[in-house]
Amino acid sequence: MSEVRDDRQYTKTHEWILDNGDGTYTMGVTDHAQALLGDMVFVELPSAGDEASAADEFCVVESVKAASGVYAPTDLEVVEANETLDDEPELVNTSCYDNGWLVKFKSDAIDGLMDADAYSATLD
Repeated sequence: MSEVRDDRQYTKTHEWILDNGDGTYTMGVTDHAQALLGDMVFVELPSAGDEASAADEFCVVESVKAASGVYAPTDLEVVEANETLDDEPELVNTSCYDNGWLVKFKSDAIDGLMDADAYSATLD
């Protein structure tokens, strides 16, 4: 069974969002998504200052099985990308909710996300 953390919100496309409490958010792929994708071999991240519109593909995670887009949950501006993933993409597999985060971003508003219970129900 996939781990779903209560302190985050989730998208239908299997990304998690954590409110950092300072106007920024941290984002990554869920445990369910990384398990489906398999062993990560490459992560393509945007740069600080890059902007994306809601539902745009703005990151790519590539595993031994396939490449998969990561989608913006809202209009956003990237504040920081997890550059550790350049050398250690496997952190997305081993620590998707902690060290394997993808980006930190700022946004005016985030709507339409699921809480942990609602997301878990989509996995059944």
